[in-house]
Amino acid sequence: MPTERIHLPDGRGLTASLDTHGEADAIVVACPPHPQHDGSRHDPRLEAVSGALPRRIDCLRFDYGPWDEGRGERADARTALEWAGDRYDAVGLFGYSFGGGIALLTAADSEPGIERPVAALSPTARLDDGSDVVDAVRRIDAPLWIGYGTRDDTVDAAAVADAAAERGGTVERFSADHFFVGQQRTVGERVATFLGDAL
Repeated sequence: MPTERIHLPDGRGLTASLDTHGEADAIVVACPPHPQHDGSRHDPRLEAVSGALPRRIDCLRFDYGPWDEGRGERADARTALEWAGDRYDAVGLFGYSFGGGIALLTAADSEPGIERPVAALSPTARLDDGSDVVDAVRRIDAPLWIGYGTRDDTVDAAAVADAAAERGGTVERFSADHFFVGQQRTVGERVATFLGDAL
């Protein structure tokens, strides 16, 4: 898929990659994993989701600004979401690991009446600043998908998945660890299918 490098207009110097065929009316904003553990917009799980989306849906993969324990990173996601919302009819969210927590918190804080479908892969249950992702899931009023590996010992994604199931979200479990080694294409297709249907 053709990719354009763009700079998002804010004070934190955000760089992003827009994967586009030039004909989309919908977009997915993809939140990367933890920036202090080499998380970036080039994460293979984000790229797998982007590559599996139908041509009518673009993908905006962005890098966070300077590390801010989750506060600034949530602001970065909102900046990306606002950029996308100004240009597309429909916007969804995706995140992996730390980015899954960011995506879910951002979806929970969406304006009333604006539906943002959200998918999170192996989401963390709590950010470094103490933000409670499990509680945020209970406030999301939009199509919701959570996927995680049954051998994941890196984050407590199961707690987030349980909260999602309680509010009628879709939960998929994979025989995998936190990183989905050898299964990235499969999980990318599952996320893309959900977001393609929801958008």
